[in-house]
Amino acid sequence: MARILLAEDDDDMRGFLTRALSRAGHEVRPCADGLEALSAAERSAFDLLVADVVMPGMDGMELARHAVGHIPDLKVVFITGFAAVALRARRLNLPGSTVLSKPFHLRKLVSHVERLLAA
Repeated sequence: MARILLAEDDDDMRGFLTRALSRAGHEVRPCADGLEALSAAERSAFDLLVADVVMPGMDGMELARHAVGHIPDLKVVFITGFAAVALRARRLNLPGSTVLSKPFHLRKLVSHVERLLAA
């Protein structure tokens, strides 16, 4: 079981992702935006950050940079529906980070997370 910090501004998507990851046996801390997620990362340790790239206030890439500063071994999965943003996220120099493009099946997310955590 991993402790997963989830930052997704879309309420429905956040709910779907939280349920899928929880059913896979993980402890999930869902957050509605990057600022809320950063606050959680400053207070607790997590194994993985799943962050939407495009969010109001603080985007997922900025969140990841700050969160890794607090949790150096944090692995990151960026999720995005924008191809150009996905390419930019792939160029971000964060070891242990990957990009998953929307739309994706929840099973794909869970297996992606499992592979990343096992690495």
